[in-house]
This record gives sequence, C-alpha cells and structure tokens, in this order.
Amino acid sequence: MSEVIEDSPVGWVASHVRRYVASDGADGGTFHGYPALLLTTRGRRSGTLRRTALIYGRDGDRYLLVASNGGAAHHPYWYLNLRDDPEVQVQVGAERFPARARTATAEERSRLWELMTAVFPTYARYQKDTDREIPVVIVERA
Repeated sequence: MSEVIEDSPVGWVASHVRRYVASDGADGGTFHGYPALLLTTRGRRSGTLRRTALIYGRDGDRYLLVASNGGAAHHPYWYLNLRDDPEVQVQVGAERFPARARTATAEERSRLWELMTAVFPTYARYQKDTDREIPVVIVERA
C-alpha cells in the first residue's frame, strides 16, 4: 500500500492517527490507557485507502477489533470497507504489516466478545445501545 492514504474524517481520530504515525506509535499506541493500532482499509466505493485508529485485543497471534461505532445503529465505515476487501494494512507501534481481516463467526464471537469487553468494558454498553449485533473482527498477518 504505497499510494496516498486518507486519515479518518473525524477530527480527534485524525489527530490521534497523525501523532501515531509521526512517533511510530510511541504517542498514540494507547488511547486513554487502552491499546490502539492503526488500520488501513480500501474504500468500498472510492477505492481510496483510509486509515483509522482502533482499540485492539489479542487472541494468540491474531488481533481483535470491535466494530462498535460507539453503539450507533449502523456499522462503522472501516468495517464495511474490510468486509468488501479484507486485505488491510496494520500498524502496531512501529511495526507495519499487511493483514487479512474477517468477521468472527457466530461460534467464535462469544469467546472473542468476552476477550474484548475485558480490554474495553464500554463495548458491553455499546451493545446494549444498539439493536445490531456488534461484529468482532479477526485480523491475521498476511
């Protein structure tokens, strides 16, 4: 992914991403004490590379993300993008790598949801705030 990358249009997220990139994750590697990574997806309609910062968890060698969108009624754009094109780029601290993302299956979700609510307990409230089942995303190195 060597083309131009657009950062999140949300001001505070874009600021977080810029600090993260500029410092190789030394500033921004956590968000209010929670582990954070950068995820780059390809826009499903525009084809543009889009980067955002997300809280993450681990399950062995896999990275876990939650498509909570703050409990909104609709999925976040980054999730819709990776659902259409699962080839993503990840930055964790100074390390950058290509990866493949997928939605956890129904069988996997329960255990992984528990892992992620242990990392960021507010996810449980977000799930109560929406009628949609919030997806858990599994990201594995390509």
